[in-house]
Amino acid sequence: SGSIGDPLLDALAADPLPEPGSPAFLGLMEKCLRANKERIIKRFPAYERLATLADMYRRKPELQAYISPQLLADLLVWYHLGWMGEHIRQESRCIQSLQEKGRQFSLDDRRALLNVIFEVLSGIVPRYRHLASTGQVELSVSPYTHAMLPLLLELGSAREAMPDIILPAHERYPGGGSRTEWQLSRAREVFQRFFGTEPAGCWASEGGLSQATLGHIEQAGFSWTASGDSVLHNSLREAQEQGTDIADASVHKPFSFGDSALKVYFRDDGLSDLIGFTYADWHAKDAVGDLVSHMEAIAGHHKGKNRPVISIIMDGENAWEYYPENARYFLDELYQVLTDHPTLQLTTYSGLADSGKHPVVHLPHLVAGSWIYGTFSTWIGDADKNRAWDLLCDAKTHFDRVMDNGSLSAEQKQAASEQLAICEGSDWFWWFGDYNPAQIVSDFEHLYRRQLVNLYELINYPAPPAVFQQLSQGSGEPARGGAMRPGHDDAGKAP
Repeated sequence: SGSIGDPLLDALAADPLPEPGSPAFLGLMEKCLRANKERIIKRFPAYERLATLADMYRRKPELQAYISPQLLADLLVWYHLGWMGEHIRQESRCIQSLQEKGRQFSLDDRRALLNVIFEVLSGIVPRYRHLASTGQVELSVSPYTHAMLPLLLELGSAREAMPDIILPAHERYPGGGSRTEWQLSRAREVFQRFFGTEPAGCWASEGGLSQATLGHIEQAGFSWTASGDSVLHNSLREAQEQGTDIADASVHKPFSFGDSALKVYFRDDGLSDLIGFTYADWHAKDAVGDLVSHMEAIAGHHKGKNRPVISIIMDGENAWEYYPENARYFLDELYQVLTDHPTLQLTTYSGLADSGKHPVVHLPHLVAGSWIYGTFSTWIGDADKNRAWDLLCDAKTHFDRVMDNGSLSAEQKQAASEQLAICEGSDWFWWFGDYNPAQIVSDFEHLYRRQLVNLYELINYPAPPAVFQQLSQGSGEPARGGAMRPGHDDAGKAP
């Protein structure tokens, strides 16, 4: 029935699996070990035994001739069981029976697991649509391919928070304004297609904002956005240096900037990073008690004033694999305590706007930055990241010429625009640099250059030699594998 497009999901249905000891076999075996050792692998003794065997074969190539094909079959099943959501684990008889069986999984077992995964994935959009329709959640959208809009608009915006940053050779990304409009309008189209409504909020990629970006987000039809509190602190500092009098400015209020009416909310980095980097090692009740006590203190500080807005903003699902059982105990306890709390009230940003109880604080200018350190240093300024930007700027220059010379059909132009958007994604730049794990850097830099080659092929222009030269190689071991970074360097310390 064809490839799914994900090697680990494809392998669940594969018959036969790759030859034991072959590069394809060893590559899949390696991927099956990409799970949190303490919280996922060690949780299941059968998975831990398989991981120990796989690690031995990995370290001793001379033993690879003795690998059993069953090792990979069982590893594949346990990898997906390990990553399975806790609700599914409790509700699915198929998942429970596979866990009870533990070993010697058959092709039928693997395909039954794949069917459960498909059922779960196919239910995500309807579930989100239902939750949004009842007001239980609010869904926001990000730029179409997670592009870093302030840098598309002006590479030099990185200097606002880091005046001494070294930038790429190119002064600007060509046509960044039109590409920003494209990224936002395309995101809204996709959101509308899946959810049947228009989004009110835009979470700009990594909370990356600038004054110009606010204007584009507002013009695209959004009413709110958000970022990290370092962006606010930088903007407050600039306003104070310019003599602006700001009464009672706090991260726990909505803001607007310059001539934009867009509401901007700011993450409480201290509380959010406690969840991301500290509470995973605490007992759930203790962690929730500590978090709620901080919230109560904030509420007490604002007593008699306008009610505070405490924004807990998390980096997707990245934190939960570091908690016992995917943070089930922590999240259940947190929502129960907040639901029953006499003064703390759960809400959405659109719900806040509708209440009219939270006056907006106005500042003259937003200092460009992201929710990571309040800067763009994660995506630009490093030599490898800058080279990647120069490759993208070169490709965009050729893209613009070809789009204007009449050599492409409308369909070809559309395909090239979609491919350019892939190359504009911010996550490519995230991974370049020595401080990231070598294997992940290697994967991402190779994929990035491959995507640029694909773009050149679509515009019928020969890719320059630089696109075929390695961009970056990592050697670091960052916290949380590098996939999640704190808002501040001292993240996770109790406020």
